[in-house]
Amino acid sequence: MLSALVGIPVILLAAWYGNEFLLLLTAVAYGIAIREMMVILKGLGINSNRWIIQAGGLILLTSAYLYKDDGLAHTLIFVVMGNLFMMAFLYPRTTPLDTFGNITTTLYLGNFIFFYLLRDLPGGWSWILFLLAATWASDTFAYFVGRSFGKHKLAPLLSPKKTIEGALGGVAGAVLVGFIFTLVVPGMSTVVILLLGALIGVASLLGDLVESAFKRQAKVKDSGQIIPGHGGVLDRFDSLLVTAPLVYYVVKLFII
Repeated sequence: MLSALVGIPVILLAAWYGNEFLLLLTAVAYGIAIREMMVILKGLGINSNRWIIQAGGLILLTSAYLYKDDGLAHTLIFVVMGNLFMMAFLYPRTTPLDTFGNITTTLYLGNFIFFYLLRDLPGGWSWILFLLAATWASDTFAYFVGRSFGKHKLAPLLSPKKTIEGALGGVAGAVLVGFIFTLVVPGMSTVVILLLGALIGVASLLGDLVESAFKRQAKVKDSGQIIPGHGGVLDRFDSLLVTAPLVYYVVKLFII
């Protein structure tokens, strides 16, 4: 709770000011997450190159800052091909498996940029609040509903403590936030926002399971210890790495 009391205001302030402030916070989160992923990759037997991953992250962040999402497709192709060319130049120090680790990590953590891009959309501040509140509500409801009523395992081999009841509770929590959002922000379609809330609940769960798969295979309990009581950046923001691009594209394509 103390970590949340310190961390949440920092995130909200950066989101409120946007621009370089939010970009800086995004870059810091990206950089810390790279360090955590390097530990996971090592546990997977993959010797990825941290400098190449950092360069890829810098390219994605710079593209988002200069061109928003207009240059995203070109940037992704450049990052992937650049990694493949580096493999050819650095082989055998960098193997194809190491390169796949570089690409996967760069693109996976690259979803951090959608938090920055979402702020730039019309009404971006409200959408960031909705993203954060719905994602965190999903995690919180899933935890408490699962502990109180969970009986049926959702993914026993991957995450033994997760239950179907908890997953449904998580979806309900995100939908509840969506309903509150329609009451507070005028002009929002209730049906569309409730559906988006349900999608956030599902995406939040999937984001958690994705990181669980990485950690379980690598035999890592927590991605890091930088946030007391929460673990690492990936432990706290794994769901947002999936819900952020979801909310961004739903808002951009179907709402604004």
